[in-house]
Formats: sequence, structure tokens, C-alpha cells
Amino acid sequence: MRIDIITIFPQVFFGPFAESVIARAVKNRIVEINAVDLRDFTHDKHRSVDDKPYGGGPGMLMKPEPIFEAVESLRTDESCVILPGPGGEVFTQKTAREFSGMKHLIFLCGHYEGIDERVREGLKAREISIGDYVMTNGNLAAMVMIDAMVRLMPGVLGSEESGVSESFSEGLLEYPQYTRPEVFRGMKVPEVLLSGNHPEIERWRKGQAVEKTRRVRPDLMRPAKEKL
Repeated sequence: MRIDIITIFPQVFFGPFAESVIARAVKNRIVEINAVDLRDFTHDKHRSVDDKPYGGGPGMLMKPEPIFEAVESLRTDESCVILPGPGGEVFTQKTAREFSGMKHLIFLCGHYEGIDERVREGLKAREISIGDYVMTNGNLAAMVMIDAMVRLMPGVLGSEESGVSESFSEGLLEYPQYTRPEVFRGMKVPEVLLSGNHPEIERWRKGQAVEKTRRVRPDLMRPAKEKL
């Protein structure tokens, strides 16, 4: 897979993607990640990427010209353009799994007060939100989505089962887990996990996942029609 990130702050991606799982995926050539400076596609001496909005209002909007040029220089028939933003569909584990199977993703990271609407229309950008809040720009949201989907790609995690048993993979939060020591500051590991009875352990884990989801995220347990 190839991931291109169009941004006016390309340097911010160097650190997060140079460590841990993402770094190994890049090193093993499972994924290629490129940060592209949007200002390289401007044609004025100030390298301007923003302007005042028509109709007035606070702040500045990102101009369509450099964005179209940047995307069109990268786009292929297999590309999907993703626009991180609070006005889009909510990013979920299902979305992450969908993205992990694509060939080429172009993340378009906005800044300032937003992006000219013709970018969404003309480039058919898919707007994705990581939550109901507003951030300074799309960079951190892009990092979150890239991390969540790259770790689901075959060969990235040490155990292929890791991505299956995690929170949200089966519509539930993950069950609690424990390691040594058996007793720590008076807190004991549940006896069932020490029993060696694997069917019973699986039943306990499923029950714990259901109970935690009902307590912490009851919205995940509502029927699909009710959620709509």
C-alpha cells in the first residue's frame, strides 16, 4: 500500500511514523508513507494556500488550486482521497479495516477555517471524522487513521490474532487482561484465567466484554435501527 499525506506541515509526520509498528511496516515494505508539502504546488512568491471566504466570516479558507494540483499529481485509478474533518462520517474499526485493504490513499490535511467546498466536490474527497470535536488541522486525525489501519494489514502485527480480539473488532470493547504477578498490591488475577479451562476462559472473556460494553459504551449495543 502507498499512503500520501498532503499537508502544509510535512515535518510533523516524521516522528510518529519513525517508531514502533508503523516504522516496522515501512521498513518491511508493507506500506510506503510520503508527506507532501502543499506549498510546493503554489505559484506565487508567498506560497499562499489560503484566502478570505466569500460572503465574509472569520478566518481563512484553503484555496482549491494547489490542492487540486497536488492530488492530481499523485492520483491513480486505485486512489482514494480522504479528507479528515469534523463534518464527515465517523471513523470506526470497520472503516480502518476497509482502508487497510486499499492500494493507494491520499490524505488531504486541512488547516485554518476549512477548505473550499469545490475540493470535496471536484476531487470526490471522502470526509472522515475521528470524533465530535474540532482540531487545529487534519494532521493528527490523519495519523490516528493511518495508525489504526496499517496495524490491520497482513504481516504488520506480531500475531495475526491481535487485530481480531481487540476492542470494536466484534462490536464489543475488549475484555480485561492480566499478566504476572498473580497478586499485585492485593489485587488478584481472576481464578478462571488460572484454571487452564480454555472453553470456560473464552466464556468469561465474552461475558466481560459484553458487561464492559454495556457499562461504558451502551450505544454500541443498541440495534442498528435504533442507532439510526
